[in-house]
Amino acid sequence: MAAAGPTELAPQELRVLVAVAEAGGFSAAAARLGVTQSAVSHSVRGSEAKLGAVLFERGRSGAAPTPAGERAVALGRRILRLYEVLGAEARAAGRDAPEGVLRIAAFRSAALHLLPPALERLTARHPGIRPEVRVVRELGAGAAGEVAAGRADLGIATLNADGTGLPPGVLTGVLARESYALVHPAGHPDPKSLPLLDWDENCGSYTRAWWRAQDWIPCATVKAEDDGMVLTMVGRGLGMAIMPELSLREAGDAVDITDLGPAGPVRQVGYVTTPESAATLAVRALIRELRSEQAR
Repeated sequence: MAAAGPTELAPQELRVLVAVAEAGGFSAAAARLGVTQSAVSHSVRGSEAKLGAVLFERGRSGAAPTPAGERAVALGRRILRLYEVLGAEARAAGRDAPEGVLRIAAFRSAALHLLPPALERLTARHPGIRPEVRVVRELGAGAAGEVAAGRADLGIATLNADGTGLPPGVLTGVLARESYALVHPAGHPDPKSLPLLDWDENCGSYTRAWWRAQDWIPCATVKAEDDGMVLTMVGRGLGMAIMPELSLREAGDAVDITDLGPAGPVRQVGYVTTPESAATLAVRALIRELRSEQAR
C-alpha cells in the first residue's frame, strides 16, 4: 500500500479540527476529546503544515477558524460522517434496508408539515432508520448551510428559482412551489388598511421584487419571531401578513386567507444534500418519500 500523501489528514486529525472549531479553543477541544492541550496543538500544527494553510486564528479568547479552516472543518465533518455510515451502508448492500441515524435540518413550517408524513412512511418501510430533525432558521446559510458544513445529511430549504444563494457543490431538488396569500383577521372589512406583520425568514429574494411593486404594502410595523407568532397576532386583530402556504396550514378560524392571484409571489421548497450523502441508502429513501408526499 502506498504511503499517505503529505496533504492527507487522518480521521483523528479531522476530529481534532472539528473539535477545536466547535469548542472555540484548544483547551476546550482537548477536554472534549480526552487528550492534552499540547496534543491538540501539535495535531493542528501538523494539519496546517500538510495543507499549507493557517486553519485557526489563535487569541487569548480561544481559536476561530480562518476561511481555510472553515472549509477544512466542513469537509472534515462530511468525511467523518462517511466513516460513521460506512458500516450501515455495507450491511444494507443488496437488501435495500437502510439503517442508522439520519440527520435532517429544516425550517420550522417544513419540519411541522412537510417532513412528518414522509418520515412516518420512511420509518414504517425502514424501521432501522432513526431520524434526527433540527429546526434551523432560514436566514443566512440556513438549512443548506447545515448540509454543506457536514452537520446534516439532508436539508429542507427555500430555493431561489435561478439556483443562486446555495453553498458550492450541493445537490438540490424542488419538492413544492408555494403561493403566498394575504392573511388577515376574519371578517375585517378592509384588511389592506391594517399594519403589516412580518418575520425575518419571510420575503426572500424570490419575493422581494413583487413586494417592491406593491404600493399598498406598508413597511412592517411588527417583526415577530416566526410565522406561527405572526398567525397568532393576525388572529388577535393586530395586523395583516403575506405568508406562504406551508405557514398557513396552521391558520384557524380567527383568520381569513385571500388569494393574491396568478401574479402573486411563489417560493420553491426543496431538499439539499451533498453528493456523498445523496449516494447513501437512507438519504435516497427519504428523498423518495418526500417526492411521493408532494405527488399526492
